[in-house]
Amino acid sequence: MAKLEAKNIVKYFDHDGQPLKALGGINLTVDEGDFICLVGPSGCGKSTFLRIVAGLQKPEEGQILLDGRPIINTGPDRILVFQEGALFPWLKVQDNVEFGLKIAGIPDSERHEISKRYLEMMDLTKFANSYTYQLSTGMRQRVAIAGALVMDPEVLLMDEPFAALDAQTRDTLLVEMQMIWQKTKKTIIFVTHSVSEATVLGNKIAVFTHRPSTIKKIFSIENKRPRLSEDETLMKYQQEILAELRPEVKSKGDGE
Repeated sequence: MAKLEAKNIVKYFDHDGQPLKALGGINLTVDEGDFICLVGPSGCGKSTFLRIVAGLQKPEEGQILLDGRPIINTGPDRILVFQEGALFPWLKVQDNVEFGLKIAGIPDSERHEISKRYLEMMDLTKFANSYTYQLSTGMRQRVAIAGALVMDPEVLLMDEPFAALDAQTRDTLLVEMQMIWQKTKKTIIFVTHSVSEATVLGNKIAVFTHRPSTIKKIFSIENKRPRLSEDETLMKYQQEILAELRPEVKSKGDGE
C-alpha cells in the first residue's frame, strides 16, 4: 500500500541569475514500512527532494501525497534528521529527546515515559543527564534519531545522518538502524552517497540521474537482516547500482 507518492516533482534554483533545473520530474512510490535509500551523483538533488517531502521547500511542479493527501507544509507526520543532528547544546540529552513532545504540550510524566523507551532503544539511558556537547558525534546522532522517533512520525526522513562518522561507529549504527526499523515498522526515506550503506539499509534503492534529476532505476533487496557492510551477498547489488550510477557522475556539480 502506498504511504507516500511523489508525482512529477520539478524544482528550479537560481544560479547566477539563471534558472537551474535541479529536479526534472521525480516520480516515486514509497510503500508503508519501506526503508528506501536514495543514491545519485553529488549535486543531483537528493537532499532537495527530501526537503520537499518534509515541506521545507516547494516544488515548481508536481505534488507529494501522504496517505493520498497533498503535502503543503511541514508537519509532525514527517520528521527530518540532518547530517549533523539539530540539537540544543545547553539542554541535557533527555531534554533534547523530549523537546518536540514538550512543544506539542505533552505532560511531563507522559514525555518521560515516551522518551525512556527511545533512550533505551538508542543505548542512551546512562547519558540522559549529560549535555550533548559532552558526547561524541556518533552519540549526538543517536540523540537526534531518538528525538525524531519520540514524535512517532508517519515517515522518517534522514539526510546522510552517518556521513560524518568514523567507519567503526557508522557500521555499529547501520546495524542498530536496521533493528530500529524492524522494531518500529517506520517508513524511512534515507539519503546517502554510499552505495554500500544503501544496500545494507534499504529494502529498496532509488538511483537518481544527474540533474535535472529523474529516478533512473529502483532496486529491491530482500536479503536477511541484520546486514553487515562486509556481507559478500550484497556485492552483486552494489555492482549493479554502481553500473547505473557511473554514466550519471559528472565532473562538475553545485552541491545540494
